[in-house]
Amino acid sequence: MRTGGGEVRRRQGPGRRYGRYGRLAAEAAALLTAAVVAFPLYWMVLSALKPEGEVLSDRPRPWTSAPSLDAFRRVFGQQDFARYFLNSLLVAGTVVVVSAVVAFLAATAVTRFRFRFRTTLLVMFLVAQMVPVEALTIPLFFLLRDAGAYVPGIGLNTLGSLILPHIAFSLPFAVWMLRGFVRAVPETLEEAAYLDGATRARFLWRILFPLVFPGLVATSVFSFISTWNDFLFAKSFIVSATENSTLPMALLVFFKDEGNDWGGIMAASTVMTVPVLVFFVLVQRRLVSGLGGAVKD
Repeated sequence: MRTGGGEVRRRQGPGRRYGRYGRLAAEAAALLTAAVVAFPLYWMVLSALKPEGEVLSDRPRPWTSAPSLDAFRRVFGQQDFARYFLNSLLVAGTVVVVSAVVAFLAATAVTRFRFRFRTTLLVMFLVAQMVPVEALTIPLFFLLRDAGAYVPGIGLNTLGSLILPHIAFSLPFAVWMLRGFVRAVPETLEEAAYLDGATRARFLWRILFPLVFPGLVATSVFSFISTWNDFLFAKSFIVSATENSTLPMALLVFFKDEGNDWGGIMAASTVMTVPVLVFFVLVQRRLVSGLGGAVKD
């Protein structure tokens, strides 16, 4: 018995050792990948903290012996910087909320109901994701210019001209992703809710919505990042009303004919990155959580 157990332990020993080595190799690879991904962020923050002489040096170093906040002072001392920040926050927040609600309702409709042209609608969602944003910028410019004459608040030089296109581009991805979450909820759960006296609206918001919430969070991260970092639409649709510009437009101030202020550019980029990191930290638990299911009380 003792000898047999020893043989079993000897047979299992190399396998466990190889498994431990494989786990260590995987962890090392993950750390290396994280370092490669995080290095541009580190260099951005470092460049924002370096004195101007070190930023423009021909021999860049991955550290600084004399950190300075002068670049951040220039950024926050820029006129209307706070207004640009609030505009970006308003646009991104509106896009996230509206696209999440509309995508949830649309995904539920195309998954739970059978209606005419349902497949055609889904194909159109897929095709919409294949069209480059740059190819639609000029048509959107003329569309918003004409629409502004009839509907106040959505024409050129308004925040609505930034909100509506981003909602339109966020919805196809959100609907396709949420469709899988809605389909994963068994129909028997819906039938049980109806037998217990729940209305369709109550089932929709009290049962189905919490179950697909992880998918909503994932689509919200995509919508927030794409809207927050948008420069193309902000440059194209905000023609003259600089008070409605967003934060990426503030970077243009540091590009000058006599020489670019790279310290200011890196400092402004760092400030722009902070809300994205905060938003990601707040929702990261929901991002990694799966569809937990439901328990009938």
